[in-house]
Amino acid sequence: MDHAKVLALHDRDLREGARPDGPGARVERAGGVVRQVAGEHGWNGVLWSDPDETDADAAIAEQIAYFTGLGRAFEWKLYGHDLPSDLGQRLTAAGFTPDPQETLMIGEIDALTLDAQLPDGIRLLAATDRAGVDLVADVHEKAFGTDSSRMRARLLDRIAAYPDTVVAVVALAGDEPVSAARMELVPGTPFAGLWGGGTVEGWRGRGIYRALVAHRARIAADRGHRYVQVDASDQSRPILERLGLAPLTTTTPYLYEP
Repeated sequence: MDHAKVLALHDRDLREGARPDGPGARVERAGGVVRQVAGEHGWNGVLWSDPDETDADAAIAEQIAYFTGLGRAFEWKLYGHDLPSDLGQRLTAAGFTPDPQETLMIGEIDALTLDAQLPDGIRLLAATDRAGVDLVADVHEKAFGTDSSRMRARLLDRIAAYPDTVVAVVALAGDEPVSAARMELVPGTPFAGLWGGGTVEGWRGRGIYRALVAHRARIAADRGHRYVQVDASDQSRPILERLGLAPLTTTTPYLYEP
């Protein structure tokens, strides 16, 4: 896999040429900025930007004014190769708060190691209705210690409106949900995004996360996608590297609250 070419393709298809990620969302192009505007529980933020050192601060101020005028918090999704090189510092100076840095990892599905199997006693359930989504949200809260209400609402909306573009799955030990993950397929592109993979403490280290990655990648391949991409934490990066995904750059969410 040519890392530079795949990263450029990722930027072109998923950032500069982004599509709305759910019902009620819209993608707008304002000068050198591509942003998504969504409803109450949707994702609002800047996906791609192309400022230089002379107009970066003005571009940041324009986005703050725009989203503040809508009364919405928003995220500026910054990648390690974005310019200018001090854009993160400029965002912080403008009042944004950075979340922990993650690693953008991409793998060509045909080259990945996808033979990982679930451990004995674990079965998979496809989350295609409210009951299944509730199980995904329950795992999310236990695994990450965060509120999952917005994720729950967004997943339900997407399943209802665009069921062919999302896959959500729960791993069960008996009737107990112990791990969950989702995948967002981007029509018209070779990419499928792996999101929200998490395992409840006490069930980690048994290969469940690895098996869920392989499961989703196989589905992506069956639906005609060539690459899977993940915003990986430091905990998941080693597992993904063993499966064959490559780190291409970093990504950091910068959050702004009106």
